[in-house]
Amino acid sequence: MKYFGLQSQIWRNNANSALILLMFPVVFIGLTWLFFFFMGIGQSHQTSLEQPENYNLIANVNFSFIHTVPWVLIGVLLWFVVAFFSHSTMIAKATSSEPLLRKDNMRIYNLVENLCISKGMTMPKVNIIEDESLNAFASGIDQKTYTISLSRGIIDKLNDQELEAVIAHELTHIRNRDVRLLIISIVFVGIFAFISEAIFRSFRFGGLSRGKKGSGGLAIIIALALALVGYLIASLFRFALSRKREYLADAGSAELTRNPLALASALRKISADPTIEAVQRKDVAQMFIQNPQIGNKKLTVSVSNLFATHPPIEKRIEILEKY
Repeated sequence: MKYFGLQSQIWRNNANSALILLMFPVVFIGLTWLFFFFMGIGQSHQTSLEQPENYNLIANVNFSFIHTVPWVLIGVLLWFVVAFFSHSTMIAKATSSEPLLRKDNMRIYNLVENLCISKGMTMPKVNIIEDESLNAFASGIDQKTYTISLSRGIIDKLNDQELEAVIAHELTHIRNRDVRLLIISIVFVGIFAFISEAIFRSFRFGGLSRGKKGSGGLAIIIALALALVGYLIASLFRFALSRKREYLADAGSAELTRNPLALASALRKISADPTIEAVQRKDVAQMFIQNPQIGNKKLTVSVSNLFATHPPIEKRIEILEKY
């Protein structure tokens, strides 16, 4: 397995970050136009007898779109700014992670510091998740917020070489700027998820019945369908990025420690019990070294790889053992 150069991978992830930043507004703009288009079709069918002869559907759609899309983009921008700069609090809450003090575990700090010194890295913060299962993840967007979070189980159940390999894996995510890329994707996918949930609640709790005499019900159905399409597009793109980054981080760990078998051994132990009970959000789950959600083992077998947040752990172990 060949490990791509650090600068090359940083450049690729920066390019992917720019692509995501461009892609999501484009998707929002496209879906907004489609909303008015389908609304126009629906209304034209309902009031076809009342339409003037010179009625132009596309012109009507474009008029509504042009006057609405600036507000849509402003809302998305505000959401992104708030979520982007409050991501540390959001992730800590979603994973129940808390700062691990140096005095509480010198072993972890020594492992992290030694790896960082070997590569001239600034040491990230270290958090702990009080869960006996085995898992870990990295997060942050800059030197001030970079953090490695380890579960209690992974600290207690791995030997020093295995734990060093896991920490090296997470440090590689930081070195490669994977964590920044994931934060951006999580923020934007979260917007689609929120919109879908809000529309569904409106649909469920009477929004449709109130709109039966007008266009309210139709608007809710169209908006919900388009929001789900946007969520699907964003999720597929996110899953593809998430799977690829795990292979590269595995290779980075092997490069840092010169001990790929240690990570293979660690992954084998992690695969036996990766479930972190506190993690209920799918977007946050992709940040871990292995999917931490309940039922993950069944998921990897029954669901197409297209929707998997992580590559098969058996495949990762096989590659490391051939390194």
